[in-house]
Amino acid sequence: MPRRSDGDSEIRSSGRLGTTADALRFIETAGFCVLFPARNVPLPSLYYAVSRRHQVHWDKSAQLIWKWKDELPKKRCSFYGKYFKGRGSFISLKFLPQFLATHGTAIEPREAQTFYETGRISHDALELWRALAKHGPLPTLELRHGCKMESPAGNKRFKKAMLELQGLLIVTHSGAEQETQAWASNRFDLVARGFQEQVAEARKIRAEEARVAIAVKYKTLYPGAVPAQIARLFGWSKAQAVAALAL
Repeated sequence: MPRRSDGDSEIRSSGRLGTTADALRFIETAGFCVLFPARNVPLPSLYYAVSRRHQVHWDKSAQLIWKWKDELPKKRCSFYGKYFKGRGSFISLKFLPQFLATHGTAIEPREAQTFYETGRISHDALELWRALAKHGPLPTLELRHGCKMESPAGNKRFKKAMLELQGLLIVTHSGAEQETQAWASNRFDLVARGFQEQVAEARKIRAEEARVAIAVKYKTLYPGAVPAQIARLFGWSKAQAVAALAL
């Protein structure tokens, strides 16, 4: 497996990050990255770029990047959601169309029922999608209430369905909202509404072409990566990874 630090070292020349603009440049240079480093997700991380540590602590660096993961998607500067292995992930505007093309999710908000009927999403995911399509961006508690997922069991259903939708790049994190006296709630929106230009661009890209672009970019960060590793990270078959690297 490639060393976790390889990708971070590739873009280290920009220096330690300190501002939202620095964070955006890091994301755009990496193409795609994670918020915090994770052993099973060999990608650059914002936390490492700020702290120069792989071991995560809730320190000033963590608090800083926590603010960025709200600000950047709210301003439509990048996609943020639980994407790579269910981890908090950024995808640059340049690469978002490529990832959308690999999933076949360059879609309209009204296509929720079709996705459900063809078995691509669960009924709970359908309900969340419909609520966001009807009401626009919503914070967590309001979205759970609107979909009758207020109970502890409902919260588990909500989290599972939200992972589905973010994993398909149908839903994006869209900032935060203070709904209670505790931590601010995540705010969600449909990618189709928040990133219309990127969705339109994705419709022109074949999945095979998109995988090539993603694989080529990844190899610039991790030159030693092999097809099996790339397949695991991006959720492709090994044959798709081999084909992407062969072109």
